Amino acid sequence: MLSDPRFSIAVDIFVPFHDCDPMGIVWHGNYLRYFEVAREQLLNQIGYGYRDMLASGYAWPVVDVQLKYRRSASFEQMITVNAKIVEYENRLKISYVITDSLTGNKLTKGYTIQVAVDQNTQELQFVCPDILLAKIGIQS
Repeated sequence: MLSDPRFSIAVDIFVPFHDCDPMGIVWHGNYLRYFEVAREQLLNQIGYGYRDMLASGYAWPVVDVQLKYRRSASFEQMITVNAKIVEYENRLKISYVITDSLTGNKLTKGYTIQVAVDQNTQELQFVCPDILLAKIGIQS
């Protein structure tokens, strides 16, 4: 099921000057921003972007994140952020791999975990809402 091409995306990002420290190396916190750019496009691809989430009555905060830095990205480098949905039943887990677009060398990898929170009651949902399952194609 998760091998469906809709559940993964590759996003190219040209590293701008303002993302870098004085040595021209991407500041470590910006990798999370790159994850976010890919996550937003991935969720839009399945028809459940952030506006859709809010309209469905659920907030989806990130509750866990993991990053592993292998190599640094630098100013004016073209990078590719690959994002893939790897879990969806009790939480939404998305894995990421950032590579150099030209060489394919891995720079960073990690994941984010989001959980559904009912906007009316502020209660954490221990099972993903039906709307996410419908967007993924598990339920109609």
